Amino acid sequence: MALRIGEIAPDFKAESTQGIISFHRYIQDHWAILFSHPSDFTPVCTSELGMVAKLKVEFEKRNTKVLGISAGTLESHKRWIIDIEETQETIVDFPVIADPHKKVVHLYDMIHPFFSHSETIRSVFIIDPGKRIKSILIYPANTGRNFHEILRMIDSLQLTESFKVATPANWEYGKDCFILPAVKDEELATTFPRGFKILKPYLRTTPQPNL
Repeated sequence: MALRIGEIAPDFKAESTQGIISFHRYIQDHWAILFSHPSDFTPVCTSELGMVAKLKVEFEKRNTKVLGISAGTLESHKRWIIDIEETQETIVDFPVIADPHKKVVHLYDMIHPFFSHSETIRSVFIIDPGKRIKSILIYPANTGRNFHEILRMIDSLQLTESFKVATPANWEYGKDCFILPAVKDEELATTFPRGFKILKPYLRTTPQPNL
């Protein structure tokens, strides 16, 4: 059965390029990104792991740990990382989980039989410190992910979890937000001391409240 937003992310224990990972223990009080790859030694996956490596500092700023996974073996991953670091000119300093028996990829429903019976699709699970799934993104095998969009998603999730706001279309960090409909007009001044605008009774904006 497919996982859903709001569920506790299944725990697991698996080998990785940085040792044995016990997933919930590894997350601790961080956010986490678990993202899958169809297979090792493929061009799109190589570019994606390289990009995540280059953005590792950005994920760390957001208190977020990143973990890659594919159904390759640990030895295959280690050989592949040499190629990634050479061709993408970076250091892969995060764990890539080896799941040759597909225990984790089946646990997270990463294999879709209409695409392949053996390779994973490009799944992205964003998980909060409470181990709950906050977002699930799915990409086809031949389309590389936009990891800047994933960073934007984390920014929105962290913001909207702490404040009574929602983020509009194409929102970027630092831009105005929508005030949730549940907030009454008489509460606006105290809830949003940076100010607000009422465009329509249901359409109210405020500067990003955590800045």
